[in-house]
Amino acid sequence: MKHTGITPKNASLEAIGLEGVASAQWNLPPSTLVKECILNGEGKLADTGALAINTGEFTGRSPKDRFIVGDDKTNNRVDWGEINQSISSEDFGRLYEDVQEYLYGKNVYVRDGAVGADPATRIITRVVSEFAYSSLFVNNMFLEIGTTEIENDNPSWHVICVPEFESNPERHGCRQGNISAIDFTRKMIIVAGSGYTGEIKKGMFSVMNFELPEVHNVLPMHCSSNVGKDDNVAVFFGLSGTGKTTLSSDPLRNLIGDDEHGWSDNGVFNMEGGCYAKTIDLSEEREPQIYNAIKYGALLENIGFESDGVTPNYEDDSITPNTRVSYPIDHIPGAVKSGMGGHPTDIFFLTCDAFGVLPPISSLDANQAMFHFISGYTAKVAGTEVGVVEPQTAFSACFGAPFLPLAPTEYAEMLGERIEKHGARIWLVNTGWTGGGYGVGSRMKLRYTRAMITAALEGKLNESDMRTDEVFGLNVPNSCPDVPSEVLNPRETWADKNAYDAAAADLAQRFVANFSQFDETATDAMRSGGPRVAVSAN
Repeated sequence: MKHTGITPKNASLEAIGLEGVASAQWNLPPSTLVKECILNGEGKLADTGALAINTGEFTGRSPKDRFIVGDDKTNNRVDWGEINQSISSEDFGRLYEDVQEYLYGKNVYVRDGAVGADPATRIITRVVSEFAYSSLFVNNMFLEIGTTEIENDNPSWHVICVPEFESNPERHGCRQGNISAIDFTRKMIIVAGSGYTGEIKKGMFSVMNFELPEVHNVLPMHCSSNVGKDDNVAVFFGLSGTGKTTLSSDPLRNLIGDDEHGWSDNGVFNMEGGCYAKTIDLSEEREPQIYNAIKYGALLENIGFESDGVTPNYEDDSITPNTRVSYPIDHIPGAVKSGMGGHPTDIFFLTCDAFGVLPPISSLDANQAMFHFISGYTAKVAGTEVGVVEPQTAFSACFGAPFLPLAPTEYAEMLGERIEKHGARIWLVNTGWTGGGYGVGSRMKLRYTRAMITAALEGKLNESDMRTDEVFGLNVPNSCPDVPSEVLNPRETWADKNAYDAAAADLAQRFVANFSQFDETATDAMRSGGPRVAVSAN
């Protein structure tokens, strides 16, 4: 277990104006934090030994309530818009003052950790929270730092997490009572009005997405990563529901990390010290590593229980479909302790295509890789969100648009440079539907997807045995070990070939229409990687 209750020699929160708190408990070990949570009424133990909590009104991130302070450091660099909303330094200052006043006389939990496994670029971070479970989450998700670094009391960034504080739109420049605000000049994040722990980690991921390219020429990536016995590193990009965590948790390979990485001149490195996995419909048969990681020290969020009140029911979505668990990465057998690996030999873009037209696996050249990276495509199906009754395209630039302060084309250009320099193979993998779209076809079998990824990693998908998809221009293998050949050609799995052609043309046009928003900053090489269609007049 990480963190053993080390307190800085001059333990004080005076530097951030919180000297008025009644008490500050520093770097408590997980066992003490679990006890604090139970005594505070924040949660209870499940029969697995994991602590189960309810995050309250917010059971996921609130992208419309995320703000970045606009000032001399950010005004000309941040890609401002619906994702990166601006808040003034004065508004942030008033929010900061009111949070200081709110915490006066209260007990807080303080956790010191690091973001980024590479010592050359990591950020020492101090998180101050009013709830013990927030501190347990940080213990699980942030990297351990040495005793000397804690005792020197010199964090680079601060995060203040106050779920029960209600912000004021008129006074704080926000939208409603919750806010997640990042100030790159003050080097501070304030998460207020929301108990969802993911706001903490994604706030610091946004910081890394700004500082790594800007200061260190390192590509930040919203991806998972693992490494094989022959040191071949694989990277998996994908939006929620595409299988990013599931496919990187491979018993035959060692996990580097499941969500956030950097790619430096030395290779890839994990930004985190733990995993934050979805648990909806989790089973030991399908995802044994994640299932068995849910033990003492893990933190379950918003799950349901069987009638005994202690046995988790992972099929229960009565609180939210976004049920989660965080746990230290050492809960996964064989996880890479250093959090670092070499340069990727293979990069997988995962998409859940509910239209059922993309090949289950295809090879991309560098230009196609940049196009599909910027596109960040998957599809939402009925039941995933209120109002979604049929498949809808979902494009999230670089497979992580909500966390990207800079223009997506900047990250794509960095990716293209690294692909060319290190010779990584790029694959587009459809974990979605085959034999027809959602409601007609069926979901791609997990064993087929695993077999295709294994074949790609082992170099068994021979370029000489590939065809070029006429609509998307992708190179598709004609055969793959342990996968029926007809599965590899999506058109052949459809009973109605004309319906397939119409669906494929429609999806291709959606790709092109979405990419048009990047015309001002995209290069010709990026544009050339798209489907072989033009957008219709309608």
